[in-house]
Amino acid sequence: MERQRKAPIYEALKRFKSERVVPFDVPGHKQGRGNPELTNFLGKQCMELDVNSMKPLDNLCHPISVIKEAEELAAEAFGAAHAFFMVNGTTSAVQSMILSVCKRGEKIILPRNVHRSVINALIICGAIPVYVNPQTDERLGISLGMRLEDVKKAILENPDAKAVFVNNPTYYGICSNIKEISKLAHQYNMYVLADEAHGTHFYFGKNMPTNAMAAGADMASISMHKSGGSLTQSSFLVIGPNMSEGYIRQIINLTQTTSGSYLLMSSLDLSRKNLYLNGEDIFQKVCSLTDYARKEINEIGDYYAYSKEIVNGDSVFDFDHTKLSINTFDTGLAGLEVYDILRDEYGIQIEFGDLGNILAYISVGDRQRDIERLISALAEIRRLYKRDKSGMLKMEYISPQVATTPNEAFYADTKSLPIGETAGYICAECVMCYPPGIPILAPGERITREILDYIKYIKEKGGSLTGPEDLELEYLNVLS
Repeated sequence: MERQRKAPIYEALKRFKSERVVPFDVPGHKQGRGNPELTNFLGKQCMELDVNSMKPLDNLCHPISVIKEAEELAAEAFGAAHAFFMVNGTTSAVQSMILSVCKRGEKIILPRNVHRSVINALIICGAIPVYVNPQTDERLGISLGMRLEDVKKAILENPDAKAVFVNNPTYYGICSNIKEISKLAHQYNMYVLADEAHGTHFYFGKNMPTNAMAAGADMASISMHKSGGSLTQSSFLVIGPNMSEGYIRQIINLTQTTSGSYLLMSSLDLSRKNLYLNGEDIFQKVCSLTDYARKEINEIGDYYAYSKEIVNGDSVFDFDHTKLSINTFDTGLAGLEVYDILRDEYGIQIEFGDLGNILAYISVGDRQRDIERLISALAEIRRLYKRDKSGMLKMEYISPQVATTPNEAFYADTKSLPIGETAGYICAECVMCYPPGIPILAPGERITREILDYIKYIKEKGGSLTGPEDLELEYLNVLS
């Protein structure tokens, strides 16, 4: 415990600032003096601490002093063999995991409802995805976790696969049985990789779903900036004892910047310290706020803020009850519409809306009065905007028809067609609603009329569709 009170990067930055070093290195703003408008906007202290790697501050690409010590403290806090500071976001952590275990032509077993960073990693390395189509909840219109028997079937049919990839949890808070999946995968000499972008609190809160390291996974990517309080774009990659620290650092250094931001790294350092020392109390408060909000929202009528009652021990092995996931279908409003109304009419920014759900992200910085404001707004939206729900689309997940690998499709000869004329073609790019960033179409998948109707519906409801070369999504690249 006493050791975890240290924050080596933060402490080194404080020492550096007190020494009043004259900078003849980058960054060129020279502690903010070269950009007064930016310094006035962000603050003098922020600009003075936006520095480059140097001997007293260590080097992210090859840490030997304060960053190395901070990594050791983070590994201890997360129960891992080693931890890496990631300043290119959890995207780079996810991609580093996959690039560390999969080469061109090798298979990886994964749920199809993965983040776009996973698909992009497959494009880069040329690995072959073996999709386990998740179960779906017809009432909520959301994809669930991977059933253990489906994972086992995929392993038995693909014994040469290198790894199994698990979402822990999904954006909605759904957890698969990661402990048993890890045992099963290891029996067949496969690695287990966990996307814990939304699971930082699993390591520090009480009565939380099992975290990846405790479940025996080999690697996990953790978005500390989501529920852990660090700055946007800062994350951890943690590994178990069977992974090579040196090799994984080489993989990370293929894509991660050589100019690591000390603002991001110090925020990771201090957030790790805060969660280790105070995490139980912090996440008890988060749970209390979320449980209160859930109860009040369910009493409004027509909304359904779901929780552990949907756990079935398999496709919903557990549920992250810090997630305020709310089904809006019975109001006659798509989640996308409620998302827009909250922002445009009530000044409330939630995390995302899909066809039938919204997610309000509750974490370390939330306050009771903000929760009350959200509840009141949802009640008024129901009163003012409720309509007949007939004709609404429901499912946020459509099982893909995989024709070729993401790598082969992305780099193939392609042509651009009006999107309405692409049915039957094989897609060469990603199409997704962001957030949550789960592809509706990935490279190598056949475009169907059902998918095109789904995309049209999302556009009509005001959803933000991203990924294609054509930003307006009037055209789509397909294989020639």
